[in-house]
Amino acid sequence: MKRRNFIKGAALAGAATTASFAAPALSQGRMEWRMVTTWPKNFPGLGVGAERLAKRITDMSGGRLTVRVFAAGELVPPLQALDAVIEGSAEMSHGAAYYWQGKSRALSFFTGVPFGMTSRELAAWVRFMGGQQIWDEIYDKFGVKGFLSGDTGTQAGGWFRKELTGVADLKGMKFRTPGLGGQTWEKLGATVVNLAAGEIFQALQSGALDAAEFVGPYNDLALGFYQVAKNYYFPSFIEPGLATEAVVNKSKFSALPKDLQAIVENACQAEYDNTASDMYANDPVALKTLVDKHGVKIQKFPEEILKAGAAAAKEVLTTVRNSDDALVKKTAESFIKSLNILRTRTEIVDSAFLIAREKYFQIS
Repeated sequence: MKRRNFIKGAALAGAATTASFAAPALSQGRMEWRMVTTWPKNFPGLGVGAERLAKRITDMSGGRLTVRVFAAGELVPPLQALDAVIEGSAEMSHGAAYYWQGKSRALSFFTGVPFGMTSRELAAWVRFMGGQQIWDEIYDKFGVKGFLSGDTGTQAGGWFRKELTGVADLKGMKFRTPGLGGQTWEKLGATVVNLAAGEIFQALQSGALDAAEFVGPYNDLALGFYQVAKNYYFPSFIEPGLATEAVVNKSKFSALPKDLQAIVENACQAEYDNTASDMYANDPVALKTLVDKHGVKIQKFPEEILKAGAAAAKEVLTTVRNSDDALVKKTAESFIKSLNILRTRTEIVDSAFLIAREKYFQIS
């Protein structure tokens, strides 16, 4: 997919206002919900995942609950998607919880934490180790409810104009990255900003940014970052298993019949796993295109940066863990306790197998 195809659509839609759209219809037991997203229209993986989720809910409900999707800028600006659900101008949003860390730092834990959980570990925490209950407690304050809705897996570390030799190269670097990961990069000396997907390329091109990370090859190819920066670093140590979220207006959700509530919840869970498969299938293909066709250089972060990043991440998490906000503290404590349990399985089983496969097994 060419970057201009969906960026152009998003830009044209950006002039739209809420008044341009009809209110949700209710006729003979049939309803229409509006889902606002933080993604450009037809955006690979994440934006398409939102479309698939909407269709899944619509189809599973037999049309009793139709979900109409609005890409970033079509109904509200991308980083106002959650506010639209809180205020009731939309019934549902699709984005990433760490975009809203200004409302509560605890929300970052439900997207991605530096040197934190992989996607399988995160899903285990949310679904079986109390994470969803804490998430509900956080969002209750805003009258909404969140669900895991997509999984990118471990992300790419980012696009850099210049090669990195060590921590000294990061001083003053203008870098797009959000959440607790952004705070980690700040401790390493970078100047961090958060921008929505459709705004990053222009900032890189203009020189307002020196580097940027978004997701990985599948998304980044479409966004065109390779046209500005050629050094593509792996892996992300701040987003080891990023999750997207679907958020629903709690009063609207509670008013649904129980079967429709179950459909929304189960559709989100299904799309969380489906998006992971989409990303895994398409990331390697996109990466090959970036290297073979566009001359991108695949780089690994220097050990000095990884080591300093781990120390910075520990400082960030310790600060959050010691928060005066009881709910933020509770979230961090639950996350860290669960991580220390879950990582034993990942490191003893998964990591050991992957090392052995890479070292000993090749087949063609």
